[in-house]
Amino acid sequence: MVLLVWDAPNLDMGLGAILGGRPTSAYRPRFDALGRWLLGFTADVSRRTRQQLVTEATVFTNIVPGSADVVRPWVDALRNVGYAVFAKPKLSEDSDVDSDMLDHIELRRHTVGLAGLIVASADGQAFRDPLVEIAAEGVPVTVIGFREHVSWALSTDGLEFVDLEEIPGVFREPLP
Repeated sequence: MVLLVWDAPNLDMGLGAILGGRPTSAYRPRFDALGRWLLGFTADVSRRTRQQLVTEATVFTNIVPGSADVVRPWVDALRNVGYAVFAKPKLSEDSDVDSDMLDHIELRRHTVGLAGLIVASADGQAFRDPLVEIAAEGVPVTVIGFREHVSWALSTDGLEFVDLEEIPGVFREPLP
């Protein structure tokens, strides 16, 4: 299995920092384009490993109380293009999704097994050590994010990095 784990709160904050404010729809990532890239990535891993692999694309997000009606269309759109969505209430500053993402990676790692892992996040504090451990087992590990925010991934042996802006069609408009 090739697993994509997308840290929506973290990437949204990173995008907001690059833009200097809350992203508009023109600057939000297109998950259909990301999905096409992911299927190509899986096909490459399948050729290298000579295995028929499946892909699982997951998005983890927090839902602020009272915002469910605003977030629901986005969640439905993600599900309609094949993503699993894990939504967790944002009840306090420490109720983020990092531990849930790591638990999901571990579940897949120890049940179906990982032939490739892609983590879309800039949170090196939460992910660096677990990703290095998985990469040391021979699993190709890729970090997707913004070059401006992931020096930890760029400087860590065993991890590959893909800038989200370099994935064809992910953004309708070039980021400033």
